[in-house]
Amino acid sequence: MVDRLIRPMEVDCLSRLPSKGEKEITEYKELLAQNLVRPTSLEIWIMKANGRHKRQITHLGAASFAPAFSHSGRRIIFSSNLGSTGGMGNFELYVVDLNGNHLEQITYSPGFDGFPMFSPDGKKLVWASNRNAKAPHETNIFIADWAP
Repeated sequence: MVDRLIRPMEVDCLSRLPSKGEKEITEYKELLAQNLVRPTSLEIWIMKANGRHKRQITHLGAASFAPAFSHSGRRIIFSSNLGSTGGMGNFELYVVDLNGNHLEQITYSPGFDGFPMFSPDGKKLVWASNRNAKAPHETNIFIADWAP
């Protein structure tokens, strides 16, 4: 059953990648065979719980994901590889207003920072990161005081 779903999607996705070279297509197929994809351009959207009033928040042309609302509900924190070149790039944490303005980078470290969220009282930020890893792909959880 899964093969039937993956194969049409693979053909459909590849047909939208006319500018990709053979090497990139081969890498894409290898990832897809493992039920993985490499994010290229993912934007942050919000909507009402009933699916109405969809609104795009970011227009970054980067792989932006894992959004979470701030304690006040007026900003969104997320991870993005904005400004990275080649491959997956370096993922950092960013916050942005609900209207898409005032984008602010929060973390500055080589490697991956992602899956941010605030404590219920909004005083702490928790996220996953590869910083200080002792082995490749090791991910640790970090908690920091948050002063908006």
